[in-house]
Amino acid sequence: MHPHHAEVVLRAQHRCEYCHAPAMVFNLSLEVEHLVPVSRGGAETAANWALACRACNLYKARHISGYEAESQTVVRLFHPREDQWEEHFQVVTESGELVGLTPIGRATVAR
Repeated sequence: MHPHHAEVVLRAQHRCEYCHAPAMVFNLSLEVEHLVPVSRGGAETAANWALACRACNLYKARHISGYEAESQTVVRLFHPREDQWEEHFQVVTESGELVGLTPIGRATVAR
């Protein structure tokens, strides 16, 4: 487990910073991941750590951008320290589906 897991969990309010699902719905602990991967020059600092569920962490992997089909462009992915979640995403109450509202949100969901 990441040495600063508890600190990151508290900052993220016990939920994945990408899909916003609460930690209690997962069988596995949420993971500390790097917003900008170390392999891409990201720092090993609290500002570069995010709390992610296993699925979001695996799908994001080392990516920092993704294809946005509506505009047919590559855009940066959602960044929990720079972006407001509510501006980029919406959860469909009936299905629990996460929907991107902006190019950043759509690219992040697609990734």
